[in-house]
Amino acid sequence: MAKKKRSAKQKANDKRLGRMAKARAAGRKVKRKVKSSTKKGQVRKTARRAYKKVKRRSSVKSMKSMLGSSTLKKVALGVGGGVLAGTLLSYVAPNSSFARFAAPAGAYALGGIEGVIGQLALGMVTAPTGSNTNLAPRMEAL
Repeated sequence: MAKKKRSAKQKANDKRLGRMAKARAAGRKVKRKVKSSTKKGQVRKTARRAYKKVKRRSSVKSMKSMLGSSTLKKVALGVGGGVLAGTLLSYVAPNSSFARFAAPAGAYALGGIEGVIGQLALGMVTAPTGSNTNLAPRMEAL
């Protein structure tokens, strides 16, 4: 049987291994080149690292982004400003003609147009609170 001829790469590898063995015999420390890519399924991956971690989306992050949005902040500021302005004006001037415009004005001052929309939406959802001084007190029969 004829022996198969070794390729140029195989011969170069034999020379490299021979040099490393000779260096070890002389007592020198042998440096080895570390390959930067990894193997997955015996196939060298050079474009990307094998076994890389998969990033998962978390619902906590989406909740933080929703609560931290500027629109929601403006709505909250508008609702708070509207309630504060309405309450303050009902104490200072309860029978004034412009008392009904105090809440939207306060909402606009603190939250802009988003605050006014939030204030009006809250007014539709909730029952009207506060005292109305225009109503006469009921008289009960004894």
